[in-house]
Amino acid sequence: MDEALLSLLEENALAKPETLAAQLQTTPEEIKRRIKQLEEDRVILAYKAIVDDERAKRTQVKAVIEVRVTPEREGGFDRLAHRIAQYSEVQSCFLMSGGFDLLVFIEGKTLQDVAGFVSERLSTLPGVLSTATHFNLKTYKQQGVLRQKAAAEERLAVSP
Repeated sequence: MDEALLSLLEENALAKPETLAAQLQTTPEEIKRRIKQLEEDRVILAYKAIVDDERAKRTQVKAVIEVRVTPEREGGFDRLAHRIAQYSEVQSCFLMSGGFDLLVFIEGKTLQDVAGFVSERLSTLPGVLSTATHFNLKTYKQQGVLRQKAAAEERLAVSP
């Protein structure tokens, strides 16, 4: 696979083919061809910006929901997980190990929107046993990017 190219694109999806080619010691045309192939093979699924909602003056409510489900015969968790992932409020959905089965990240315009989604649509799905909702209060780091520049490190005072 193209691990080096993928790593560079994950760091900066806007990097120009010329820059990537110089870093990977190849030609810009080769980089364009490899990226096109990765997109066609659905290795690269999308390019997204990481936005600071506070600075952008967005007032979205974000929540993480732990979901316990009953696995289906011959389908396991997949059918229900795919059904949940189809909702527009759902930003991410993961199968997990541990005390719950699915971890679902959602967004809504208001607290009531998120609560309504959980109580009226998610928890009423056949196969959903229980949910536990956790609201995002403040984001410090998102997808590997710190929200604020680190303050100069201060040394702690040594006590006698």
